[in-house]
Amino acid sequence: MLHIAIIGKLPTEPMRPYLRALFDSLEAHGASIRVLGSVYRELTMMGFALPLGATAFERPDSLAGTHFVLSLGGDGTLLEAVTYVGSLQIPILGINMGRLGFLATVPQERVADALDALVRGHYTLDDRSLIRVEADRPLFDGVPFGLNEFSILKRDSSAMIVVHTYIDGEFLNSYWADGLIVSTPTGSTGYSLSCGGPVLLPHTTNFVIAPVCPHNLNVRPLIVPDRSVISFEIEGRANNFLVSLDSRSQPVDATIQLAVSRERFVARLVKVHQANFLSTLRTKLNWGLDERNPAADGR
Repeated sequence: MLHIAIIGKLPTEPMRPYLRALFDSLEAHGASIRVLGSVYRELTMMGFALPLGATAFERPDSLAGTHFVLSLGGDGTLLEAVTYVGSLQIPILGINMGRLGFLATVPQERVADALDALVRGHYTLDDRSLIRVEADRPLFDGVPFGLNEFSILKRDSSAMIVVHTYIDGEFLNSYWADGLIVSTPTGSTGYSLSCGGPVLLPHTTNFVIAPVCPHNLNVRPLIVPDRSVISFEIEGRANNFLVSLDSRSQPVDATIQLAVSRERFVARLVKVHQANFLSTLRTKLNWGLDERNPAADGR
């Protein structure tokens, strides 16, 4: 029997037909179904008929024994799913009920086909490196890892901050900026990209260090090996700053000691329908398109 866990954003009425197709397909395949508690309760309030035997779960440790996690939403939902899976390394299939979808690559219209591919074994696993945060106090509710990036940011409209940055204990630079991002290859198409960082292929073994709105315009993003330990000291006119790990953030003060490194485990993403990173880049970023020639496809 296939054991499936479902993590998603709160369902809405427009999602109903796609959710119906999802649960009908799971039921047809005889799958055991567990649904994140908040989603389960919202479906119940909507009067949505869940398959017999479907149960709710609240805690990540409830996922032991799960074969696949289905992430229903956009990339943000998949980032949340990674925090639930953690070191269990359960394969995650991203079903795109959002917009851009670099990570959640299965269109909601093809959910039944994707599940059939899982059952038949017609898929591959794509291991993605994670970034881990070490600090001298508890951060991020005890989940100190993320798939995309770690950021240090000024908290409000105050003056820029200074982030003194070290690689393996050796001084790199003092970044005078609105903040600093350390991105994984997966995160290189996110916040880091909007700050001028390069796009890395997913399986490169690097981090990208990218300043946010730097004061010195000759400071550029830097690629460093992900076997490095990158540490920071923060200062500024204000004493409060913001640290962010993917979509989770919290305030800190300048006395905090911070370092990031590569996490010892990975996130396993399921690939079906021959999806690949390069085709996703062309599709999502409109690479190769020419408005003067609508028929051009960039090849």
